[in-house]
Amino acid sequence: MHHPVSEIQEAMANLLADPGTEQVASEMMVLQSIYGDNTIQPWKSPANGKPGNELATTIRYVVSVKSSRILSSLPAHEDVSIRVLLQLLSRYIGAFGVDSSLFGSILRTFISTSAVQWSPGTVCVFDGLQNVLERCENWYQERLHKDKAGEDAHTDTLPIDPPLCEQEEEALPVDPPGNAVLPEGIQVIAVEPIVDRKSVFVGRACRISHPSQVPLILDHLMSDRQIARATHPVIHAWRCKVGNVLHQDNDDDGETAAGSRLAHLLSILEIDAVLVVVTRWFGGIQLGPDRFKHINHAARNALEAAGFLDHVEDSGKVGKTLQKGRRR
Repeated sequence: MHHPVSEIQEAMANLLADPGTEQVASEMMVLQSIYGDNTIQPWKSPANGKPGNELATTIRYVVSVKSSRILSSLPAHEDVSIRVLLQLLSRYIGAFGVDSSLFGSILRTFISTSAVQWSPGTVCVFDGLQNVLERCENWYQERLHKDKAGEDAHTDTLPIDPPLCEQEEEALPVDPPGNAVLPEGIQVIAVEPIVDRKSVFVGRACRISHPSQVPLILDHLMSDRQIARATHPVIHAWRCKVGNVLHQDNDDDGETAAGSRLAHLLSILEIDAVLVVVTRWFGGIQLGPDRFKHINHAARNALEAAGFLDHVEDSGKVGKTLQKGRRR
């Protein structure tokens, strides 16, 4: 009996060996690096329990993130007659049974007029998954709000394992590690805070020349008592080339999926030699998906203030949305 992890590794090896499916395998490995090695599983037909990739025109695999299981079906060999299709397999999110409206909206992720953009031969499953996770969270928050109506908000408890659960209590004070010194030549640029319903988000960015500088910079930030006492002190992502090899990593720091979103931002902007950090102080009021919007905006503002977006804006890669950052 094969272990699911070994099965998916074998499947990816086969896809990598074929130039026509190499891009699909590469994105599967990216998804593993973002969500974890065990989050991608082979799709098996409910009818016979066998791998469901019998059709040469379609590749199928399951991504499990928190309490959501999503089936990804995408064309092999850039078959323009087949669109990427995402299907929610989970029957429950938290304590709530998923309804047909959510199932239907996820099926239309790459199809409806407001869908995630897709074109044959492009890597886009990650964008679709992030879109699906946001809609699942919005759906969950709406059900949770209705469920809590008329009850005392201070006595309510969340169901077990809600998706992208937001921390409800202010973090306890911690003892910072002392006055950690920044590596020579490193200048961390901070921008004005974004404040929403008493929650505060501050973005910082700096240029790095080697991955070994990252922990030293984070230690320096954590030596600031105000930062160390934040609910999520150092949500971060970084990218840095050593020779011809690109190294990169990210950390949610307790805010589920926030680090991977910052990593995706750096990736689509094609920025290297960079560390971006967002600090979030929770103000006692849940912000739902707005918190991710603020985290992204704080990061973009810091990248702009540090000069990372100058070449991006000149080339017109990302349009007007990245021209809204506020400098300190």
